[in-house]
Amino acid sequence: MLLSLENVTFGYLGVPTVENVSFSLHEKERVGLLGGNGAGKTTLLKLILGELSPDGGNVFVKSGLRIGYLAQSGGFESDSTVYEAMKEVFAEDERLISRLAETQEQFARAAEAERPALSSQIESLQKRIAARDSYHTDVRIRTVLGGMGFGEMFDQTVSTMSGGEKTRLQLCRLLLEDPELLILDEPTNHLDVKTLFWLEDYLLTLKGALLVVSHDRYFLDRLTSRTLELEGKKVTAYKGNYSKYKILKEERYKEELRAYEKQQEEIAKLQGYVDKNLVRATTAKSALSRMNKLERMEVLEKPAPPPAPPRFHFEYDERPYETVIFAPRFDLYAEEKLLLKDASFTLMRGEKCALVGENGTGKSTLLKFLKKESDKVRHAKFVKIGYYDQENADLDPEERVLDAFWGKHSRLTQTDARKVLAQAGLFAEDMEKKVKELSGGLRAKLSLAVLEEERANVLFLDEPTNHLDLPARESLEEGLKNFGGTLLFVSHDRRFIEALADKIVLIENGRLRVFAGNYAAFLEEQRARESAPAAKKEEKEKSASYRSREERAKEARTKQRTKEIESRLEALEAEEEALNVSLAECAADYRKVREITARLEELHAESDALYAEYETLI
Repeated sequence: MLLSLENVTFGYLGVPTVENVSFSLHEKERVGLLGGNGAGKTTLLKLILGELSPDGGNVFVKSGLRIGYLAQSGGFESDSTVYEAMKEVFAEDERLISRLAETQEQFARAAEAERPALSSQIESLQKRIAARDSYHTDVRIRTVLGGMGFGEMFDQTVSTMSGGEKTRLQLCRLLLEDPELLILDEPTNHLDVKTLFWLEDYLLTLKGALLVVSHDRYFLDRLTSRTLELEGKKVTAYKGNYSKYKILKEERYKEELRAYEKQQEEIAKLQGYVDKNLVRATTAKSALSRMNKLERMEVLEKPAPPPAPPRFHFEYDERPYETVIFAPRFDLYAEEKLLLKDASFTLMRGEKCALVGENGTGKSTLLKFLKKESDKVRHAKFVKIGYYDQENADLDPEERVLDAFWGKHSRLTQTDARKVLAQAGLFAEDMEKKVKELSGGLRAKLSLAVLEEERANVLFLDEPTNHLDLPARESLEEGLKNFGGTLLFVSHDRRFIEALADKIVLIENGRLRVFAGNYAAFLEEQRARESAPAAKKEEKEKSASYRSREERAKEARTKQRTKEIESRLEALEAEEEALNVSLAECAADYRKVREITARLEELHAESDALYAEYETLI
């Protein structure tokens, strides 16, 4: 067991955030931690990390447990380059390799009496280096940085990077550190879809345990095998990933409700008997027996129904012409940077189209470009576009929430305005706050409520699920599924794309590529494209048979020599390994040691020459 919480209670200013919470985490477990916005998930993580002390109960952590923690806003700070900052993780590996080299040099110069001790040190260092795989740290760094989108940024100084990039770098550090327990708080923020798939594949290979807080259902389903839900200050454990948790939670509520109703029936029956028979002499004894049973009974609390999720309902007044948006030929710039060259885009009535691509390719910029009619962008007659901005920039932070909504839709009565906000998940006390006092999730719900009442027939949504908790995401999905108009959206939420899109537009290498089909088919087509280079290589090898006799003969000689060198290098490595073993065994025999050392030098010289030749052949 890595850690456990036993009846832990914690609160602020005497108001409990978590109450009598108990659960454990074990080696190699993959656990998802769920809870609504403001439920106390981050507080719970800080209790685990020891940053907060419980008001009651105990937190037990395995002695010496190595924990890696990624906070939501936990960016990495350094004045080093990206590569140097990652290399710092392996300072101990560099120290071991350096010590081994120094000890081997000492061994070569040492007197015979000193050699056994040095030989033992060499053997110990070699074992530690092998166990840590210290010779392959460069490969690990390049793999993680490349997978996380830093493949072309090794030499960039960390301090010059954006907040999102620094958060990704902090995640890179944690992956390279390989802790016993990795705790990730919303790790999918700032990641594009390609990076998300890479991260999931990498996390599946981790040796340690994983505790993750995420609103990404796809991420949770792929990685977790147990789910902890923080709701009503309590933690409930469920076996399985997010999809399984949803089923089990519903079943649990139904079972608890059945048990409560059955007990209430029994209580009513017993109480009825007591009321009728307690005063009768002939039945008083049996009535007392039932009364005692009632007194001894542990009365069940009526289970609280799951909190009602927000509701979103999108309607429009007029139907536009069939070709809603037509941009036949355009270039797209962000300031002076060219994002798209000679691109074309068409959106038809009723389509639900997702814009996808890596971060920085211009998805949000394209959305804003298409929203505004111009000489490059034509909107059909009767088109009315409703736009959701991921930054909620159209909201005045100093305005009261109710006024921020009602001021944009003054045709509504105040009662109707409050009703719409309540359906979106804003309570009466939220409506009296200033916009700037709302959490990110509540601001998103306010913006969606504003959009809902615009009654637009075309919706442009830029990352609408950011900051929304899982029930709100699923409610928004349902509302947009039932929307009869046209939808163009940007999202990193793969389950959201999967649920809604019937057309995918990929921005890649400065070009737009249209895929008419759902997201699953798009991903399959992408995997086929990524495997195409291997197929091309095979085709190229096949076409070699049509080249000239001289070219084929030269290629055959090159292949033959390459195989000879590879075979010889394998033999040299095997001999070197055997000699190193012999060197440790015969440390007391000075003459034998000199012979082995001399032979090792010959092997190194031959290997260097072969590698030099090998590089000219491949």
